[in-house]
Amino acid sequence: MTKTLDLNDEELDQLLSKLHRVTDEVGQVIVGQRVVMEQLLVSMLAGGHCLLQGVPGLAKTLMVSSLAQAVDLTFKRVQFTPDLMPSDIIGTEVLETDHDSGERFFKFQKGPVFTQILLADEINRTPPKTQAALLEAMQERQVSYAGELYPLPAPFFVLATQNPIEQSGTYPLPEAQLDRFLMFVEVSYPTEAEELEIVRRTTGSHTVSLSAQLSAVELRQLQTVVRDVEVSEPLLSYATRLTRQTRPQESTVDAITQYVKWGAGPRCAQALVLCAKAHALLHKRFAVTLDDITAVAPAVLRHRLMLNFQAEAQQVSIIEVIENVLNEVAKPSSPLLS
Repeated sequence: MTKTLDLNDEELDQLLSKLHRVTDEVGQVIVGQRVVMEQLLVSMLAGGHCLLQGVPGLAKTLMVSSLAQAVDLTFKRVQFTPDLMPSDIIGTEVLETDHDSGERFFKFQKGPVFTQILLADEINRTPPKTQAALLEAMQERQVSYAGELYPLPAPFFVLATQNPIEQSGTYPLPEAQLDRFLMFVEVSYPTEAEELEIVRRTTGSHTVSLSAQLSAVELRQLQTVVRDVEVSEPLLSYATRLTRQTRPQESTVDAITQYVKWGAGPRCAQALVLCAKAHALLHKRFAVTLDDITAVAPAVLRHRLMLNFQAEAQQVSIIEVIENVLNEVAKPSSPLLS
């Protein structure tokens, strides 16, 4: 592995150990959901944003706020509502007076987006105009206002949630916004044993105080290491083929040509490789395997494909389509790749 950071093996191993302690720390509050936590960490290591979808009551908000504490990042939460305005997110100019000269001037008052983790709670409850206020922040890590550019803190993540069962009063995210999320993570119901433990923990008097296991500086170091994780040419080619095979106009996969209206763009292949690198590093490996790509593929592809009317009429799910793609696209044959 080519190293761009001046870290020896022992220092790197300590960083990775701290990363795993983050999961254990959050586990003091969140019961189960280990797969979701892993996907959140993959997204953060890859430097991308994450969209969480799940029914109410699955502790999505608590999970994000607990993660912010365990990684020692500044955290702000915005409850998205139909009357939320763009200025409620990015900020606005306020008129102030210089007490010495009496001169009046406008000063930019930063909004909640100026943080390291922004929880956009129920992001699909606000109109497209307000949703669009996040586009520049998510892509460029900056805010433009009145001709001035204001950089956002680093690292910067948008972790958004949405409820899949309520459609009244919601505004589906446009494709351009969805594509800016590195991963789309489904939060499922807990098992019976996990639910019992949740009830036991939350109905007593015991409280948990989380402590930071990883600093913002250390997280940025790990993000740099992710870029150094090796990926072979056959696996790069495989990630690119997966992406191209999701496009109906050039796909040889029946499920794509029958049920998909729009396929994924080039940003999807980039996301597959970056997330696979982060997944490998999370498991203390410094070279991507085929299993790393297939592990992250559903969360990377899920929000980048648009199903057509035929899929809706036949109740074909996006996950079924993705499974077909993963099964039918030719995989690298070398045993060293899996």
